Amino acid sequence: MKIQIPEAAEKIMEQLNTHGFEAYVVGGCVRDSLLGREPEDWDITTSAKPEQVKEIFPRTVDTGIQHGTVTVLIDRMGYEVTTYRIDGEYEDGRHPKSVEFTGNLLEDLKRRDFTINAMAYSSREGLVDAFDGRKDLERGIVRCVGNAMDRFTEDALRILRAVRFCAQLGFDMEGETEQAISVIAPNLAKVSKERIQVELTKLLLSAHPERIKAVYENGIGHFISERFEQAGKSQAEAGSVRLLPPRKHMRWAGFLRMEDSGDAVAILRDLKLDNETIEGVRTLVSLWKNPIPAHKPAIRKVMSSLSDELFDDLLCFQEVFCREEYREQLREVRQYSEEIRRAGDCIRLKDLAVSGRELIVAGRKPGPELGALLNSLFEAVLTCPECNDREYLMELAKKL
Repeated sequence: MKIQIPEAAEKIMEQLNTHGFEAYVVGGCVRDSLLGREPEDWDITTSAKPEQVKEIFPRTVDTGIQHGTVTVLIDRMGYEVTTYRIDGEYEDGRHPKSVEFTGNLLEDLKRRDFTINAMAYSSREGLVDAFDGRKDLERGIVRCVGNAMDRFTEDALRILRAVRFCAQLGFDMEGETEQAISVIAPNLAKVSKERIQVELTKLLLSAHPERIKAVYENGIGHFISERFEQAGKSQAEAGSVRLLPPRKHMRWAGFLRMEDSGDAVAILRDLKLDNETIEGVRTLVSLWKNPIPAHKPAIRKVMSSLSDELFDDLLCFQEVFCREEYREQLREVRQYSEEIRRAGDCIRLKDLAVSGRELIVAGRKPGPELGALLNSLFEAVLTCPECNDREYLMELAKKL
């Protein structure tokens, strides 16, 4: 069994070995390589202490030096190199009170969350798998390293990580691990909403977003927020969410589609999502239940209120969740919207053939009435795109 390690990461490990230190790639990159997936990051663990790593490599960044992590820069890429460590007592259910560096790889691996993330590999030594992580990969289960109660008590965020890995990998939860989750779930109240949101978003963006139901089945939802718990109770079948493109606003909107748009926004604000995602979710949750008439003026009206991308997202959303009797109408709406774009019809106020400045020059006074006039002209053009002619609109403005 051989893992193909990127050349730069291999070079870092060889340099550490040359100076008398052990070095391995570790964690997610080993797990993903064994699964035949492309790793996102290549993390390195070593017996060298941070100051020794910095002496060996000319370009480093102290990204987490208090926890033993130094980022080594090679070929414009950064690789996190972390010293073997033993975590001290966890006082807040999230962070160790202290960190002790060690020269023992197994001591470092035993502090990790799940067996599938507690494997290390080097080209010289091969796979180090003290906790049967490879066997768990073959069995398709997520299991804590050692005692599950201890691992979740140390860091409550691991509860959501366990559910998220099941969703990403299509795995099942090992029995003792799942039992410990419901016991330790109250400790999630100690975890920041931002970190919770990151795990939930990764879960929803996974190949199995319907696995979010495990959050409610294991009594986790209540400790995220009351609103989030209520959203779970009003959930329709969650399986269809996976038919949406794996983009944040689409998957979150799919999950919250049965909520009032105001409640959906409140849930996302509580979880500290970014404003762009929140606005996308608000729009989709507000509009998806409203069939768009297969009539070009009505379609232009909807298109004018949304960005091109969000209009397409709305049609995609409706295709996934709409009633069967609306599907033929929706196909016509998509066809007509494509024709509208090809024809270059005016669907944006900025593309109106007459500007507010021109109307002022023609004698109109600035103010709310001018804005209302521009909107009236725009409405006329949405109904009849051929009317987007400066001369015609100036005449129409006189009549209005």
